[in-house]
Amino acid sequence: MRSDTVKRGFHRAPHRSLLRATGNFVDGDENRPFVAVVNSHIDIIPGHTHLNPVGQFIKRAVRAAGGVPFVFNTIGVDDGIAMGHRGMKFSLPSRDLIADSIETMLEAHCFDGMICIPNCDKITPGMMMAALRTNVPTIIVSGGPMAAGEGDTDLLSAFYGVAQHEMGQMSDEELTRIENVACPTCGSCSGMYTANSMNCLAEVLGLALPCTGTTLAVSPERRKLYEWAARRIVELIDEDLKPRDIVNRETIDNALRMDVAMGGSTNTILHTLALAEEAEVDYDLRRIHHIGQTTPHLCKVAPSNEYHIQDVHVSGGIHTILGALLRYDESLLTLDRPTVTGKTLGENIAEWDLRSERCTDQAREIYRLGATVPTERVSSIDHLLGETPPPPAIGTIPSPDVYDVIREKGNPHSETGGLSVLYGNLAPEGCVVKTAGVLPEMLVHEGPAVIFGSEEEAAHGILNEQVKAGDVVVVRYEGPRGGPGMQEMLGPTSYIKGLGLDRSVALITDGRFSGGTWGMVVGHVAPEAFVGGPIALIQEGDSVTIDAHKLLLQLNISDEEMAARRQAWVQPKPRYTRGVLAKFGKLASTASRGAVTDAFDT
Repeated sequence: MRSDTVKRGFHRAPHRSLLRATGNFVDGDENRPFVAVVNSHIDIIPGHTHLNPVGQFIKRAVRAAGGVPFVFNTIGVDDGIAMGHRGMKFSLPSRDLIADSIETMLEAHCFDGMICIPNCDKITPGMMMAALRTNVPTIIVSGGPMAAGEGDTDLLSAFYGVAQHEMGQMSDEELTRIENVACPTCGSCSGMYTANSMNCLAEVLGLALPCTGTTLAVSPERRKLYEWAARRIVELIDEDLKPRDIVNRETIDNALRMDVAMGGSTNTILHTLALAEEAEVDYDLRRIHHIGQTTPHLCKVAPSNEYHIQDVHVSGGIHTILGALLRYDESLLTLDRPTVTGKTLGENIAEWDLRSERCTDQAREIYRLGATVPTERVSSIDHLLGETPPPPAIGTIPSPDVYDVIREKGNPHSETGGLSVLYGNLAPEGCVVKTAGVLPEMLVHEGPAVIFGSEEEAAHGILNEQVKAGDVVVVRYEGPRGGPGMQEMLGPTSYIKGLGLDRSVALITDGRFSGGTWGMVVGHVAPEAFVGGPIALIQEGDSVTIDAHKLLLQLNISDEEMAARRQAWVQPKPRYTRGVLAKFGKLASTASRGAVTDAFDT
């Protein structure tokens, strides 16, 4: 065992003395594996505020399973709270800081394996990056999604409400009402936003147990997932099944096919490219482009539809979506890939596809109970872990039309998926658009450029009527290096929708988007403006064409004019010269490689 380095032999008596002082090491533990319980409990993030008792519960369960558990925590940034101000610049850098901190802890203390407890935004990909980098047996078990709010509201309802309030279309009282009901429980936000997208991806990558991504945070069924993860990590260490044994090109293909079939967050592309870099798997946007064009769109989730993650869960979750993909075309998935369950992906689908004749009673029960929700606001799950009495009343969500939530062959939303990669003279390295959230009339759009040099400028300009119907909003110098940190554009895109401009205005950026983004909005334009990418050369009023059918992003000027502008362009000075953002700006790779900080050849 790796941990023998710090716990076995007479020469390690000082090390064992320190371990005994923690209270977590007793006689006989030198023969047991050391398990890191990597928690991300943070009080200011609703997806993480409930995770302290989860970490302690898993710690006890690991001990009962025969491991020696030690808990440590990571940082985390809430993208919703960080949105619309300088704080958003720190979100993407936090991903790499999380990966670096976990690597540091695992290597310094020689852990044999780890259970990671993420939930939101950049925490889940950061933990998976660390798992692939260190390559110790790992299970991802997230904290679970929150329930949808009253009347199918969610976080985006509040963003849209702000725009409507600014225009005098919503009263103070109504905006306050939405604020109070949109996020009714702890957990990751209830739509197909980045957090839920990544937690669902973890299931298909084989690093998480079935139903990890869809069972509600406040459901009693999550306790069973935590217990299962604790048992399996000890078994995984004994089996020596490591993340790089699980994740390869075909595994990533599987995960992205599911993501495309669901129209997940465009952030998943950025993070999946980063995971491939950590796993040393050759993977690029052109491969993702192929997947997008050959995968049907079978499931729409908020903000693209009225359905939320809880509806996906009761309809059969991620493995039922995978089953639907197989029924559409059995060649779409590679089924023999190993997973942390100890079974292959194909075996997991057979047992966890709710529409399969081989679906187990265990699966049917968790799908039935996994969307159980309190009828009042709940920000703690102590009652699920035996710490406090349960809340006064428990209910279930209304049963959705399951064959509409997860569609089958013959009734897809479209024959191609909900994510697309565009190329053209504005994006030689590619860019991404969530076509699942684009209205049909906006799949092709041409209009004059209205240029902003930051997310904040764009938000202010949109709310102050600097943007009109037909325009193409350009938000640049927000890439990985230029931002630095690649800000999300949920504010500007929400304001466009809230003002009713989503039927006539498009937006392009070298920044990125939340999974909550709606409309013809194109992100991750690469190369970015700060390194002289073509997006830096657009001038006010230039004609820009976006064509999702032809997969084209085009600046409508001659090659000669483009060359002249490139010759005249001068790189701006970095916005930050010290601290986290300065370091990230120096180290970050292009978005087409996941904006990782250790691609030193770029």
